[in-house]
Amino acid sequence: MLEVLPADVADLIEQGGVIAYPTEAVYGLGCDPDNNDAIEQLLQIKQRPWQKGLILVAGDYQQLTPYIDESQLTAEQLQFAKSKWPGPFTFIMPVKPGLSQLLSGSFDSIAVRVTAHEGVKELCAAINKPIVSTSANLSGQDPALSALSIKQQFTGIIAGLVKGELGTQASPSTIIDAKTGTILRQG
Repeated sequence: MLEVLPADVADLIEQGGVIAYPTEAVYGLGCDPDNNDAIEQLLQIKQRPWQKGLILVAGDYQQLTPYIDESQLTAEQLQFAKSKWPGPFTFIMPVKPGLSQLLSGSFDSIAVRVTAHEGVKELCAAINKPIVSTSANLSGQDPALSALSIKQQFTGIIAGLVKGELGTQASPSTIIDAKTGTILRQG
């Protein structure tokens, strides 16, 4: 398994590779959100049904605009989401028409977050877009909390491991419905 710095991961992702990387609380598995083959590979590795959808994590809000339909949100709803970012808040937002169902699952929305984690911000800057993010584990198992755990579970299965440290957050992000303001999962 190739170990790379966040700034050097672009080639692996652009070639359709699935990578593991440290986030605010746990290691994530990620890939290019515009590459269906890579998304299918990620779902297969994780043994996750496509219907559940995935999260996109961005280094800044502008990276999310190709994926969300802002026209379905009021200025107040958008401002509320932006007031929580960067940070540990994932918002469920209307998905832009034509986006891969592998990202949105069986929903007409997509989960998005703007991270405060420096390594993830560097990674998104290197690929100039958000990255698919799902916890690095097989469905139903605990997420990986160390590089060693990633190596034990995913060597020979994923393209690379991004070097870096986990953030200090103890739990996954809070998930909020952007339209209603309802908290769907407390972080």
